Amino acid sequence: MSGKRILIAVLLSCVWGGFLRPAAAQGTLNLYCSVQIEWCQAIVTNFQRDTGIRVNMTQRGSGESLAAIRAEAQNPRADVWFGGTGDPHLAAAEENLTQTYESAINGELQPWALTQWRQSQQRAIGVYAGAVGFGFNTELLARKGIAAPACWADLLDARFKGEIQVANPNSSGTAYVVIATLVQMMGEDQAFDYLRRLHPNINAYARSGTGPIKAVARGETGVSLSFVHDAVTERNAGFPVSYATPCEGTGYEIGSMSIIRGARNIAQARRFYDWALTAPAQRLGFEAGGQLQTPSNRAAPLPPNAPDLSKIRLIEYDFAKYGQAAERRRLIARWDRDIGALPR
Repeated sequence: MSGKRILIAVLLSCVWGGFLRPAAAQGTLNLYCSVQIEWCQAIVTNFQRDTGIRVNMTQRGSGESLAAIRAEAQNPRADVWFGGTGDPHLAAAEENLTQTYESAINGELQPWALTQWRQSQQRAIGVYAGAVGFGFNTELLARKGIAAPACWADLLDARFKGEIQVANPNSSGTAYVVIATLVQMMGEDQAFDYLRRLHPNINAYARSGTGPIKAVARGETGVSLSFVHDAVTERNAGFPVSYATPCEGTGYEIGSMSIIRGARNIAQARRFYDWALTAPAQRLGFEAGGQLQTPSNRAAPLPPNAPDLSKIRLIEYDFAKYGQAAERRRLIARWDRDIGALPR
């Protein structure tokens, strides 16, 4: 065979071989990510490496993600929504904004993760869990001679005037969990009376749920209402931060994941969903950004120094009721009317 014919044969072999072999690129996934940006970035990097699927990621809080998914219901821009408090995922499920899926990984998950899946009619699954509590800057409080809070009642004390920060429930799932927790513990009218009395001690209602604990770490505020694993993350980063869980009891989140109804890349979405429930994927939050939530995969170890939920006084949080879209809207509207409208 002549050199020219050999060259042609080699080229044809490469072309047909390219058709026969799986392509290096395995499609695209559009992801809404509602955890810390470092965690989101680690998810993107590792999933792309493991699967060859290219990921377009948008990071925003769970409240903002739910608003976007609602606005895009007729023309979804995302395939999967990962992370963020479970209540908005339940609301999305109730509004038929997400779709059912049963993963082969379900058998590896904690019971609370599967409870979320069942209560959402198989539209949302638990990925991690974390308890609400108080984060505080130990150096700042010591300098001002302020004793750290140990109970919900402590936050109403005059010593905390202008010293506390919490997020706004319109944009933050964390803040909604705080409100729903207080309502379940105290009764609705008493809870909103508590929030009115707390208002003079609040210096800002932050946009994101992690904003207040980061302000604590920077010394911009003495106390935050946050998930306590975020306080440990800041302490592990070298900041003078500690935390307490309320003596009266507290609520908790089940950080969740959902596939968007009408997802354009459904095969890639299901592959991501399965991947994100595996033990190696669930270690990424700690490995990439020091995140300390309790993983839902039983084979994923509790991160070092992470708060142990079994040792925290947790309430019987009613995810089915407080995850309902109408209940969520009603409570946030009341917060806007009764608390958000109060003078600063």
